[in-house]
Amino acid sequence: MNMIDKIICGDSIDIMKAIDSETIHAIISDIPYGISYEDWDVLHNNSNSALGGSSNAQLEMGTLFKRRGKPLNGWSEADKKIPLEYQEWCSSWAPDWLRVLKPGASCFIFAGRRYAHRCIVALEDAGFTFKDMLAWEKNSAAAKAQRLSAIYERRNDIENYEKWKGWRVANLRPIFEPILWFQKPYKIGSTIADNVINNDVGAWNEEAIKKYCINHKNNNFFDNIIKVDITKYDSGMHVNQKPVKLMELLISLVTKENATILDPFVGSGTTCVAAKNTNRHYIGIDINTNNINIANKRLLDECCQFNLNL
Repeated sequence: MNMIDKIICGDSIDIMKAIDSETIHAIISDIPYGISYEDWDVLHNNSNSALGGSSNAQLEMGTLFKRRGKPLNGWSEADKKIPLEYQEWCSSWAPDWLRVLKPGASCFIFAGRRYAHRCIVALEDAGFTFKDMLAWEKNSAAAKAQRLSAIYERRNDIENYEKWKGWRVANLRPIFEPILWFQKPYKIGSTIADNVINNDVGAWNEEAIKKYCINHKNNNFFDNIIKVDITKYDSGMHVNQKPVKLMELLISLVTKENATILDPFVGSGTTCVAAKNTNRHYIGIDINTNNINIANKRLLDECCQFNLNL
């Protein structure tokens, strides 16, 4: 089955088995985070029917709070297993990701702050080397930290309303997102320089940072906090859509032109659009047919627009 420059609909855990070993130059993917953000993101044995619903109080607070998630403390003893279940899910596909990559090739994963460590353990157990964690600095992010005093106000608890003014529940504004950087080990006893000659991967390209990172334009050094320009194409097609230039940066950082980029959770197709924009081949996989249709349309529309702007 020829998958090059195609987006395939299906379960990536199964489809990956048809990809030949050591043929992929980089894997770049925004995987589910396991935090029950949407139905596709519920990756644990959930037994509570309230998950995903909404209370009257949530509805009154607007769209940011429209979906009920589980509190960090969980609703039952079984919920304490959620991090481990997420790790086990990552372990179900990690070996095939390692197998298809060329020695020395990179794998970038958007894994979310809460369970990123579980993803790291799963990929290390599969044989990957955890190289680094990049921080993508976003232009904006929604603040969901509810005022504690507002909760007491709804309860008519005036004493605690006054006592806890200025205190909030939930997290600080999530203005950065971690990008986990893994590498497939190269031959023991050899060097990165040897591997680059043999497999065309293993090093990183400073010109990619100079081109795409807007926070590096006046610097003479390269750090692991990255920020890119946002375009009009970077929202509205997926709830967790990533900027095209961010994916172009990651692709250009670790591969040369004509390399093959794989995204096993392709979503709305940003990785594939970025690969085509940077003269790389791509393979995208997603289980959602609507995502597949959006991705294919973007590949036609956005890449045509890109070529017109050259």
